[in-house]
Amino acid sequence: MSDNSAPKASATKSSLSDLRQFRINKGAAAAAGLAKTERVPGKKRISVMADSDSDGADCQTPKKTKLELTVKEKEERYMAAAKISPQYDTMAIQESLSRTNWDVAASVRYLRENCKPKIQGANGPLVKPKLVPSSNGISGTSHGGYSDNDYSDDEDVKQSKDQVYDSDDSDTEMASKMTGQRKKVFQFMNEATLMELQSVKTLSEKKAAAIIELRPFEDWAGLRKKLETVKCSGDLLNYAQDLINKQNTVATILSKCNNMVTRLEKAISTGAGIVEQPKLLSSGLQLADYQIIGLNWLTVMHKQEMNGILADEMGLGKTIQVIAFLAYLKENSLSQAAHLIVVPSSTLDNWEAEISRWCPNLVVEKYHGSQDERRRMRARYAKDGFSGFDVLLTTYHIVGSTPEERKMFRVCKLDYVIFDEAHMLKNMTTQRYANLITINARSRILLTGTPLQNNLLELISLLCFVMPKFFAKSIEDIKTLFAKKSKTDGDQEEVSQFQETQIQRAKRIMKPFVLRRLKKDVLNNLPKKLSLVEKVSMSNQQKQYYHELVEYYSNNKGEICSSSDRAAMTIMMEMRRIANHPLLMRHYFSDENLRDFSKRLAKCSSYKKTNEQYIFEELAIMSDFQVYQLCQKYELFDVKIPDKLICDSGKFEFLDELLPKLREEGHRVLLFSQFTMMLDIVEEYLRIRKHGFCRLDGSTAVKERQDLITDFNVDDNIFVFLLSTKAGGVGINLTAADTCIIHDIDFNPYNDKQAEDRCHRMGQQRPVTIYRLISESTIEEGILMSAEEKLKLEKDITSTEKGEVHEQRCVVKLLTTALGLDKDQEEQLNNSLSNSITSPQK
Repeated sequence: MSDNSAPKASATKSSLSDLRQFRINKGAAAAAGLAKTERVPGKKRISVMADSDSDGADCQTPKKTKLELTVKEKEERYMAAAKISPQYDTMAIQESLSRTNWDVAASVRYLRENCKPKIQGANGPLVKPKLVPSSNGISGTSHGGYSDNDYSDDEDVKQSKDQVYDSDDSDTEMASKMTGQRKKVFQFMNEATLMELQSVKTLSEKKAAAIIELRPFEDWAGLRKKLETVKCSGDLLNYAQDLINKQNTVATILSKCNNMVTRLEKAISTGAGIVEQPKLLSSGLQLADYQIIGLNWLTVMHKQEMNGILADEMGLGKTIQVIAFLAYLKENSLSQAAHLIVVPSSTLDNWEAEISRWCPNLVVEKYHGSQDERRRMRARYAKDGFSGFDVLLTTYHIVGSTPEERKMFRVCKLDYVIFDEAHMLKNMTTQRYANLITINARSRILLTGTPLQNNLLELISLLCFVMPKFFAKSIEDIKTLFAKKSKTDGDQEEVSQFQETQIQRAKRIMKPFVLRRLKKDVLNNLPKKLSLVEKVSMSNQQKQYYHELVEYYSNNKGEICSSSDRAAMTIMMEMRRIANHPLLMRHYFSDENLRDFSKRLAKCSSYKKTNEQYIFEELAIMSDFQVYQLCQKYELFDVKIPDKLICDSGKFEFLDELLPKLREEGHRVLLFSQFTMMLDIVEEYLRIRKHGFCRLDGSTAVKERQDLITDFNVDDNIFVFLLSTKAGGVGINLTAADTCIIHDIDFNPYNDKQAEDRCHRMGQQRPVTIYRLISESTIEEGILMSAEEKLKLEKDITSTEKGEVHEQRCVVKLLTTALGLDKDQEEQLNNSLSNSITSPQK
């Protein structure tokens, strides 16, 4: 008895020791993080302007400040929890951390109280048990179909745990013996292409090329000796073995996906399918043929107990197809509980209106409103459950805004949960993703019009969300195998072939779970869309300010490159500001003006501060337009900016020519900007030019959004609709407009594409023209090139470990071109940005 208890006591002591050590390390890291770095000195530096957010006005109640962990911190906490509790499955550890807000001690307690450890095998090693149904997945019961669970554990690739190289065997007979695993590694080292070799951990392009020069390798001992001549350790062989194992894992996944496709196709061919729309749909409305096909796909996925991603291109009516599917379930008494639909704030009222229009028989309840209103609704749900309605409609913000709401959706059972604009789930490291994956629904449907091929990390995140048990064990293997390679000077044909292989693999993984149709393929009568890139010259004053800024930072390259702060991002933003409008920086109001304003504001009873120096310091970092707005807010009405300066930008000069012509010809316009401050200036410009307009951005109350959309669609006197790209770029229908102007483009071209498809969609009767405004000879030209590169599938199917790394590379590339940095300075800047991204954000 004592023999058995000793190891347990030892393990407990070791676990406590690991937990204490983690806390010590965490405390040391937190203390180190308190030291602030100085910012690179800037010329009249102003604070970075936040992008507008679609969920910003979702709730009028004040938000509590919450500690947000970085990806690195989450990884550290996961590793600590895994070390303390190695007997539990990785997905169980991840879920326990998610449920306990990444508190390691709490997650360990949760694992011990709620989760079963891996089963101890006969020969000692731990064996994974079959996954059981959980609150955040699909029921494991199969009724003739196949589900997430069917492929969760069986047919795993049996891979050797023994490494092919061990430094302790270097002088023994084992050092030269060719085992089965060594044969595979030996063949790989002899036959792999340059790109394949670069996939091996620690192997650079230069060393990969050197290894190719050393070929052929005669035997295992010869391979090791030749590797030593190019300063490659034997560990490289273990890394190659690891890569081969990951390739085998992905090959198994591809095989399973192919089997699923075959069974899906068989299920579709053997079933009669749905040829008529559900009778519960309004008789005066008719589904298009391709929408009937979408409904059939959803019903087949339902019968096979599979979750799916409906990824039709924006404007093809994904909303209507889902409503038809829910009507089908109700008509055939297949619903086992109420359904939950989670949408962005801007589309909440539109979803309610569309359900009422297409299927009035579906009883909808909207879970939205103030905290008190939602508290009363939760009390009713706690008593009666989700009863008395077919569909519960809520927003991404509300569904996870409080612990009580997160618990409610985690505990109460739902049938289907449907996520609109599901690209919001593209990052599996976010708190939103962790909250939403715990919703207790039998099945999931994701809707997104953004191409899933754009980014592999996004693809994996979405697929893991749809079929968590199917992909959970293979996430890291897939990410490693598809890791993005840097550009090489080698054989371009080889590079293209490698990229094409990656693309085909990704498409095969996607195929069973995704239905995607393009407008050009299914809408023969949709009017044409003409996209134009308008490179406009800046105004003379604007050019002067821009060149002064570039010259200043060009003369301070060393200081910029060595900065550990996010100075590079700030510099790039300053260049973007001036490229869009000079009033986004401060040039008009002098320091003397600000001193005067500070004195007057200090005497203002409604202003929060009375110290003139503090007020001056606050004004000093503002742009001209921000200073103007603040003075207007506190009734300093004599503080004005001349109309001439408001209209003084290259893009506004272009609009002076374009807008009158469009108005005369009867066109109507959507004008998008990423920045609410830019929209503020555009408002002043439109007032000066006497153009009728309305506006929607992240600060617009949810209740007002649908009214604004309706007003624009029915009132021809509203010539321009101003929208922020994020708040107004998703899910809304503005087909009354036939012209879209993107005032400032996004790094991600699909955000702009989402915006332009607000008018180029079903219901549009006229040809659509898209204008993208680019300030000539500025950093915006580099952003355009970067966006165009992202649109090329072969360059975008892969992803890096961190979601921010691609953005970092763009910033480095743009600033290198704009400031004329040499290679050493470029590398220094890249390293400083890397350190900034990986360090904890305080």
